[in-house]
Amino acid sequence: MAAQPPTRSALLQAALAAALAVPAGLLATSSAQAAAAQAAAADQCWATHYGPQPPGALTASGEVFDNNADTAATSLTRQPQLPFGTRVQVTNVANGRSLVVRINDRGTFAQTPQEPKCLDLTDGAFGRLGGSLNPDAGHIVVTQQVLN
Repeated sequence: MAAQPPTRSALLQAALAAALAVPAGLLATSSAQAAAAQAAAADQCWATHYGPQPPGALTASGEVFDNNADTAATSLTRQPQLPFGTRVQVTNVANGRSLVVRINDRGTFAQTPQEPKCLDLTDGAFGRLGGSLNPDAGHIVVTQQVLN
């Protein structure tokens, strides 16, 4: 029986391994592993933070804004829209820190492929997840799970 020619994927892995000077086996992944990694990356998004707000500012739900509470805004462009009061578990991909925030506001930010923003957290929640406020990191990469 004649040997089968190598697949395109195997050829690419061998070329990349040679260029990086690593064993080709270290680059090989199963299609299930690749699909899981791609799905995980697709579920990641950016969480930003409010920054300074004037005293007595109101959220879209009518609550007085508390920049230290575990609350967040979702984008007006999000479909489906999360109702006020929805609890969302947010996990920082970089360090594994996680907390539950309650949706009480709407943001005007838009989620795009270049800037996949999903939540605008209070400064307190952003910091508890490991986001840097000084200097301002701008955003952290998170996963989110709607709890109710």
